[in-house]
Amino acid sequence: MKKICIILGTRPEAIKLAPVIQVFQRAPQFDTQVVLTGQHREMVAQVMQLFNLKADADLEIMQMQQSLSDITCRSLRGLETLFEQQQPDLVLVQGDTTTAFAATLAAFYQKIPVGHVEAGLRTDNIFDPYPEEANRRLISQLAQLHFAPTPQAVENLQRSGVLGEIHQTGNTVIDALLSVAEQQPACQIDGLEWDKYRVLLTTVHRRENWGEPLQGIAQSFLQILEKFEDTALLLPLHRNPIVREPLQQILGKHPRVFLTDPLDYGELVGAIQRSHLLLTDSGGLQEEAPSLGKPVLVLRKTTERPEAVTAGTARLVGTQTEEIVMAAAELLSNPSAYEKMATAINPFGDGHAAERILQAVTNYICS
Repeated sequence: MKKICIILGTRPEAIKLAPVIQVFQRAPQFDTQVVLTGQHREMVAQVMQLFNLKADADLEIMQMQQSLSDITCRSLRGLETLFEQQQPDLVLVQGDTTTAFAATLAAFYQKIPVGHVEAGLRTDNIFDPYPEEANRRLISQLAQLHFAPTPQAVENLQRSGVLGEIHQTGNTVIDALLSVAEQQPACQIDGLEWDKYRVLLTTVHRRENWGEPLQGIAQSFLQILEKFEDTALLLPLHRNPIVREPLQQILGKHPRVFLTDPLDYGELVGAIQRSHLLLTDSGGLQEEAPSLGKPVLVLRKTTERPEAVTAGTARLVGTQTEEIVMAAAELLSNPSAYEKMATAINPFGDGHAAERILQAVTNYICS
């Protein structure tokens, strides 16, 4: 029996790897171990509970005000020891987090093959998003199996001259989303009457949006609410005070702004289902919302998911107040423009990505 180690540290990794963990744990040819680094703690625990998953090991690296170097070094040391003990035949990582990069490097140092879930995303700007663009490029140079979500991601990998096998699988986040959405999860927010307003679901957290861009984004939210009195804003706040405090200061007193702690994944899916449109700098929401027929305005200057823009499910609007307000106003006042985005085909998958990854790994290490 071949041993697989699946490594995760953050909530997005947990969501996108949950369907992968489930199919591998059902596969009799594999002994599958789930390892947490602890880069995020409470948010990962919520996802693990939702999908009825348990970790086999937890490095518990999380500390207050941890730097990227802290996360990298503690993950690398902890995984070095774990890999020496476990001797896995393959390590699976997801995306572009510091956990994924450290796990890949730790596996490489012990000559353990790496499979990269959600490989091939690119903005071609090494500092935007930071550090994700660098992380995913470095992982691509060391991985033996690349699981690309889209044809564009495949092309990016080929153009980069990576070694190893490239497989187009779709994105596992669609697998996760559809399984949760089927359950019609509740999302009860104190004071928010979903039937009374067109709710704008918003999230902001990326490092490149800290400071002045965040101020501009928050001001755009106020102007949209002023312009459209039938709208309300739901904003789950990131736990980082650099993000949290300015948003609370600017938006906290508005009667149609609902600031909450981070929603668990079930609540988030419920919120997407009930919202009118999304304004976000999240990568995952660019993939998820279109599957539920919700247009996405991307609060960034670049995106590693240009397929969404090309397909018409998302629009890149940047961080300038005027541009954001103009784009939102069009969707809120022009039904045909809204319908065009809401009914565009999601390019990120059909809900069977995890099964394709299982088959590719089986062919790679069991044949």
